[in-house]
Amino acid sequence: MYGRGGAQMSFGPPQTPEIIKNLMIANGVVFIAQLAGPGLLGFNVTGFGVVQPYAVWEKFELWRVFTYMWLHSPTSILHIAFNMFSLWMFGSSLALLWGEERFLRYYLVCGTGAGFLIASLPYLLSMIGIASPVSDFGGVTLGASGAVMGVLLAYSFTWPDRTIMLIFPPIPIKAIWLIPLIFVMEWMSASTGNSNVSHTGHLAGVLVGWIYLVNEGRTPGAPTPQGLLHKWRRYRMRQKIRAVHREDQQDRNRWRDDDDDPRRFH
Repeated sequence: MYGRGGAQMSFGPPQTPEIIKNLMIANGVVFIAQLAGPGLLGFNVTGFGVVQPYAVWEKFELWRVFTYMWLHSPTSILHIAFNMFSLWMFGSSLALLWGEERFLRYYLVCGTGAGFLIASLPYLLSMIGIASPVSDFGGVTLGASGAVMGVLLAYSFTWPDRTIMLIFPPIPIKAIWLIPLIFVMEWMSASTGNSNVSHTGHLAGVLVGWIYLVNEGRTPGAPTPQGLLHKWRRYRMRQKIRAVHREDQQDRNRWRDDDDDPRRFH
């Protein structure tokens, strides 16, 4: 990634904090256990660690909103590889700046909060008639993506102008645009029908992370609802001013055309 202004380039963080190493090791150990005992910790409906809305709220297996974030699909190493790479790449800088205790607390809140929303959202949608009946809520979700998305959000708010060179596609972007780009790429992938990504989990991780950072008040780059509302009002005001200017210009053009018209009526 590039430093501010693109003057320097480096791959990865300057050092890896112990908390990042421990989180990566923990996820790796659990992944090996999944491979050794399929079905016990796996992502199927019998796995006791995955988030399944029906199991969480009908059987009151509430631990699932926490344990799912330590599990990854045993059929694809890319799942855990991408999450751990992102955790290392972006989480290391945050942990060095924040301290390990603050980082771990934030990481766990994002992951657990995302799990809670994954389990709860289907019920909320069912109550208003958008989703299927509760008895159909047998889908499962697993992975650290919700927590990792929270880490990416905090990174982009902390260093919004830092330039990142992506691997795919190989283009440089400002950190503040990282999250929007990820959602655009997910939307494009989902439109092809070849994606099993939990968009709810990713969005939930971002939402929980944003709420946490705003309430904590220690990340100046995190936009508050009041700040967003102020920007929206300024935007609307500028739009109205532009509309008035356009109308004035149109009036002046009409008067000019009338003055240039050789036909006169008296």
